[in-house]
Amino acid sequence: QVQLVESGGGLVQPGGSLRLSCAASGSIPSINTMGWYRQDQREFVANIIAGGITNYADSVKGRFTISEDNAKNTVYLQMNSLKPEDTAVYFCAAGRTNDGSLIWGQGTQVTVSS
Repeated sequence: QVQLVESGGGLVQPGGSLRLSCAASGSIPSINTMGWYRQDQREFVANIIAGGITNYADSVKGRFTISEDNAKNTVYLQMNSLKPEDTAVYFCAAGRTNDGSLIWGQGTQVTVSS
């Protein structure tokens, strides 16, 4: 079993920045990807695959950066140049190595508004 705990959401003005964190605990070797989704888990945002390969949705490329700290089993999403349309609940997800199914965190609200 893997548990995911997100933090770092909040209210920010357009053009501002936030950093989300997702700490994983439990059976870490059973997962090989970690990433972020938003809008009720329907919209892919970014992920990082074992080995450090990263992928981004076109809507966030150049503004968001996903990174990991393997020593802390934590993945980060640095969000810069935030826009009102980035407002959403952001969910951390971990992909199981054996079948690719996803484990979800509880979500953290990001609101971009003046």
